[in-house]
Amino acid sequence: MADTRPLSVPAFRRTFVGQSVSVIGLMASSVAVPVELYALTHSSAVVGVSGLAALLPTVVFGLYGGAVADAVDRRKLYLGSCGLTWIVSLALMLQSLLHVRSPALILVLVAVQSGGFAVSSSVRGAIVPRLVPADQISAANGLLYSVGNLGQVLGPLLAGVLLALPGGFALVYGADAVLFTVALYAAFRLPRLPSPSGGSVGFPGLRSVADGLLFITRHPVLIMSFLVDVAAMVLAAPEALFPQAAAERFHGGVGPLYSAIAAGALVAGLFSGWIGRVRRQGVALTAAVIVWATAIAAAGLTRTLWAAIALLALAGAADLVSAVYRQTILQSYVPDHLRGRLQGVHTVVVAGGPRLGDLRAGMMAAVVPLTLAWSASAFVCAALVLAASLAVRPFWRYRAETAG
Repeated sequence: MADTRPLSVPAFRRTFVGQSVSVIGLMASSVAVPVELYALTHSSAVVGVSGLAALLPTVVFGLYGGAVADAVDRRKLYLGSCGLTWIVSLALMLQSLLHVRSPALILVLVAVQSGGFAVSSSVRGAIVPRLVPADQISAANGLLYSVGNLGQVLGPLLAGVLLALPGGFALVYGADAVLFTVALYAAFRLPRLPSPSGGSVGFPGLRSVADGLLFITRHPVLIMSFLVDVAAMVLAAPEALFPQAAAERFHGGVGPLYSAIAAGALVAGLFSGWIGRVRRQGVALTAAVIVWATAIAAAGLTRTLWAAIALLALAGAADLVSAVYRQTILQSYVPDHLRGRLQGVHTVVVAGGPRLGDLRAGMMAAVVPLTLAWSASAFVCAALVLAASLAVRPFWRYRAETAG
């Protein structure tokens, strides 16, 4: 079963609760945005472009926000970035209430929200190792990923219910804003988290960001942990195709499609206590990504909604395992004074990879059949990840106790 020891730490427990509640609204909005864009334009390509609109702020603010997190009080930065995300949720609700019907405005708001989310994710990843004992980092990550996946199950289902009501888009965005106030409260209650340098390094510039990137290049294990995630998201992420698949192939079911991956991850998270005992984490991460990609590819080949949902759930279970290993490897390898910057890179990969995946899938669906856009590159992902992992021997041989 899941290791719940980190919940005995009050600050982590509040962060956990805030994440538990707020992610439901966030994921509901993440369904409403592509559905609203598709309703306005009837184009999967435009849905894919929403990924591109979010990519640049994710990269810029993920990298630079991580550098700032190493130079300032992390609590204040986390609170400010969460506040920005909350304001954008209100703006999305307002544009829907006013019937603006502007895809361009929605894309701009998505871009701003992505910038705030990139900063808050970078800071949160750097905060967690300072809230719990070192031997509980894997457990803390498992709990956060599990509750995130619970939100990814409940959020799309909530969106499916609210979108069926009059004014559904505004209801979803409003629910997101209300639920996110719990995360704001948790951020407000965090203890002071001054920079590891004590403020002696001054406000960061581009050199500070470059130092974090250089640290990665010196460690093949870190490089591969990022690259396998990029491959998994860019080549196999299918979410941008769900509105089209629900409309053309399954004749409904967009909510269950969006929930399926997270549902599988949630079940895996409930039984995640074994993850921290695995030492060959490079091998385990590789295997998890291969299972993810293969299950995604198989889901794209089926014509039955519930078969697709079952395969997506299997992919989600594998994704939970790979996500915990990626985050734990990163947090174990990196010293605290660089942790914000490396978490910034992690945020760029985790948040930016799916955006590129959305763009890839949407553009492919505009020129090739849905099945090919969904499945072909996922099979390629599985083959590439296996080949690359075998080629990079330090990653393949990596054991948890050799970190650092």
